[in-house]
Amino acid sequence: MEKTGKNLLVKLREQWRDNPLFSTGIALLVMVIVQTAALSMNTSFDSFGSWAQNWLQNWVSLLRGNAGIGIIALGMTFVIISGGIDLSVGSVYVTVGAFIMVVLNVSGGPLAGLGGIPAILIGLIGAVLLGGLLGEGNGLLISNGRMPPFIATLGSMQILRSVTQYFMKAQRTELPEAYKSIARLEIGGQQLMPIIYWAVLAAAMYIISRKTTFGRYVFAIGSNERTTRLSGVNVRAVKRRVYALTGFLVAIAAIIQTSRIGSMDYASAGSGFEMDAIASVIVGGTSMSGGRGSIIGTVFGTLIVAVMNNLLNLIGVDPYLSAAFKGAIIIGAVLLQRKDKS
Repeated sequence: MEKTGKNLLVKLREQWRDNPLFSTGIALLVMVIVQTAALSMNTSFDSFGSWAQNWLQNWVSLLRGNAGIGIIALGMTFVIISGGIDLSVGSVYVTVGAFIMVVLNVSGGPLAGLGGIPAILIGLIGAVLLGGLLGEGNGLLISNGRMPPFIATLGSMQILRSVTQYFMKAQRTELPEAYKSIARLEIGGQQLMPIIYWAVLAAAMYIISRKTTFGRYVFAIGSNERTTRLSGVNVRAVKRRVYALTGFLVAIAAIIQTSRIGSMDYASAGSGFEMDAIASVIVGGTSMSGGRGSIIGTVFGTLIVAVMNNLLNLIGVDPYLSAAFKGAIIIGAVLLQRKDKS
């Protein structure tokens, strides 16, 4: 019996050291337990039913509020696995959001004359195409322009946000009510659509990463770009598609968030999204050096960061210190995962 216990302990230790998904799952479980305890102590309940309802509502709000970052993090996973980085996702987000606000503006927007569903469909198609094109632009700078991903996307981040703010500073826009139902449609009395979109996209990205040739190429490029190129893979084309895919997912996040909120603050919308997305991916077990990672791990990582923020609010941490706690927990989580074998 003692020997069996020791063997189990050894196996668990090996899984913790060698399997990032396992360690991330354990970290998420611990965070959820701590969050649940904090929620229970923070509010008094007269019955288990009221406690369960409050707990469930807290999680619905948490998942719904972080669906946008979760979707963006899915694209960032492909970027980091390929050995790159994308600092422009927040700026692409605000640019696509501004596009939606202008073209669907009920007071004089280009599509106002069409009205109803046709205008919304055209607006949605235009938004996802714009996101994909902006991502493709980053990919071209990196693959054909041979620019480091950090520099290329840093430049894009500054240009897109600045230009968007310039053109939108005097705009007064209002979205049609039908568009808002994209995210506000209720299921069982709850606005669950953002969560459903996130879950569906995560499943689709998992299939792409694990079951397609494109997914295998992304991992191969991140592991050894030169060998992958010599084996006949069009590395430039794959990289362009990676950044285009990320832009496409950012556009979907912008659609969901503008529909849910009904407006956009062009000065601050999307600010910090790149750091939150990168943190979610890294905490989820994806290696910054590329070649290793998973979509499931990114979903876990996004949830860890979301629970982290929620927990800091529950225990009353000063907002000025929240970022410091968040950074410390992220560093600790990454160190504990031991992604690289010693």
